[in-house]
Amino acid sequence: MKKLFTTLQNIWKIKELRERILFTLGMLMVFRFGSFVVLPGVATEALDSNMSQNASDLLGLINVFTGGAFNNASIFALGIMPYITASIIVQLLGFAVPYFQKLQQQEGESGRKKINQITRILTVAITLVQGGGYLTYISSMGAVSPEIPQGIFWLSNIIILSTGTIFTMWLGERITDKGIGNGISLLIMIGIVASLPGALIFELQSQIETNGFIIFVLEMIFFFLVVLVTVLLVQGVRKIPIQFAKRAIGRGSTTMPIAGNRDYIPLKVIAAGVMPIIFAQALMFLPATVGQFAMGDDGEMAATGLLRDLTDFTSVPYNIIYFILIVLFTYVYTALIVNPQQYAEYLKRQNAYIPGIKPGKHTADFIDTITSKITLPGSLFLGIISILPAFAAVFGVNTAFAMFFGGTTLLIMVGVVLDTLQQIESYLLMRKYDGLVKSGRIKGRSGMQGIGAGM
Repeated sequence: MKKLFTTLQNIWKIKELRERILFTLGMLMVFRFGSFVVLPGVATEALDSNMSQNASDLLGLINVFTGGAFNNASIFALGIMPYITASIIVQLLGFAVPYFQKLQQQEGESGRKKINQITRILTVAITLVQGGGYLTYISSMGAVSPEIPQGIFWLSNIIILSTGTIFTMWLGERITDKGIGNGISLLIMIGIVASLPGALIFELQSQIETNGFIIFVLEMIFFFLVVLVTVLLVQGVRKIPIQFAKRAIGRGSTTMPIAGNRDYIPLKVIAAGVMPIIFAQALMFLPATVGQFAMGDDGEMAATGLLRDLTDFTSVPYNIIYFILIVLFTYVYTALIVNPQQYAEYLKRQNAYIPGIKPGKHTADFIDTITSKITLPGSLFLGIISILPAFAAVFGVNTAFAMFFGGTTLLIMVGVVLDTLQQIESYLLMRKYDGLVKSGRIKGRSGMQGIGAGM
């Protein structure tokens, strides 16, 4: 406890770090305040009584990522999600379209600026489409005030929703530039964490009323273990040792060979991050969308069999298919972002080599083999963590709290927290203070050392 207070004092002593933390907190407070400012013309009474609170479907997931702004029909209802969607689209285009490949790989800083501009324009377009769908969703629930003309309601709120998303994107960029970094990721994490206290309190009350306090303690122990495993998964790397060629110093008879430096290539166990889960979830939402067209007159789903099972995230068919999709997408996305040939060319340019492996094609094949071997256990662990919320719900954990036992929410929370702590620790070490931990160093998702970190 004494070391904790000492570390907090050291953080506060560093003026630049203190200002960045205070600036970040201020921006996050603005973001949370906007999540409760309701769109004009929305009848909140009808909205509260009709808005779905089910976190197992697409709308519930969006509500979690926006920190409840979606269900509140706030000016930040779409949050940062259109920007995330646009970023994913541009990233995928970089794998398939030569123009985007050139921007990403050959044009350096100017290429990145062009990509950012394209991403922003695409964000506005996606926001306009999603905003129209969101207003249609609100209107279908009868949550629009009859005193407001429909034309004015639609035009004004489309502009407000688009402005809200752009402003949220601006907040994220300001946090990255003037705060402690990772602005977009922090906004997503804050939205996720915002629903955690309420879900935790509700779970505590329900378990005390039914099963007793011991069950809740066991749940928290299991949750702690899941977080530990997730941290290991996010930080796990396979280090491939490399050797730089010897160089000579001096002239004539005084020339002396100097042994080359040793380094390593850090191949991440989960190089794909949360992208396989996002792609798998997108596909698993399709049966739920189809199920909406299979509703009977009484509001119950008329479809039976496999379709009904695929709309229930706790069912066996759902989790089997979900697990398989995550494993497949992990391999596919890893193959897209990890380029063994690029590693081999980089080593050749740096006059480095892997001991016992010939340069060129043999090096690329060796790296590709290692990547395939570590991706298999990584994809299996990622699939297991992704379906843990279903097991938690089956064992009696309420849906809102069960989703924190794994999946996208837990991986994002762990990754962003590690990145933020790494940023803070770097400031402490630069000022010659002790780090946040007694031994070792905190590594974020992008905080790997070695030549591969910059690729």
